[in-house]
Amino acid sequence: MTSKAMTWVAVIVTITALAVPNLFAIDTKSSAREGIPPRTVADYLRAVIMAHRHFYTTYIVNRLQQERIVDAVENWQTTHSLPLPVQLLQETSEIAELTGPNVRYHLISQWPINKANVPANEFERMALKELQVYPNRPYSSTIRSGEGQLFEAVYADLAVTTACVQCHNSHPSSPKSDFKVGDVMGGLVISFPLSDR
Repeated sequence: MTSKAMTWVAVIVTITALAVPNLFAIDTKSSAREGIPPRTVADYLRAVIMAHRHFYTTYIVNRLQQERIVDAVENWQTTHSLPLPVQLLQETSEIAELTGPNVRYHLISQWPINKANVPANEFERMALKELQVYPNRPYSSTIRSGEGQLFEAVYADLAVTTACVQCHNSHPSSPKSDFKVGDVMGGLVISFPLSDR
């Protein structure tokens, strides 16, 4: 990974590490919880994640491919190429998980090229159905798990560039080949714990 890519990863990890543990502050006089609602924290995280992904797609991948300097390909590690935008998101998510606050984010789709990106549970399946109808309305819930309470939000993942559409429509493993710019291609799942235990 280039030094610029590592810098972006560091920015995402830092913001994530700072945002999540400070989800709520305790007022020492009243012991009342004050602070940022979980949905707002998820909105902040999404804004940072998507800004980095959009910048990477538009100003790095598209530009370097158009100038025929380097391509973005699935097997980027063995070919010394650039990771695809979805792979950048996956790699930064794995790094973010190592920071300690247990923030997770990943992409899911009803039509995934990579079968690992199918919805993992009923919550994710329902979120994708809702996002097809209401793409501007995130689907969220508080979920109990073995780790305690988790807040999960799923945001519409839109086809933002022609390159995204062309890649998905022409990929031999893609179950859907008629995406258009602006279509909902899937969802961005963001989850984090509601306690610091």
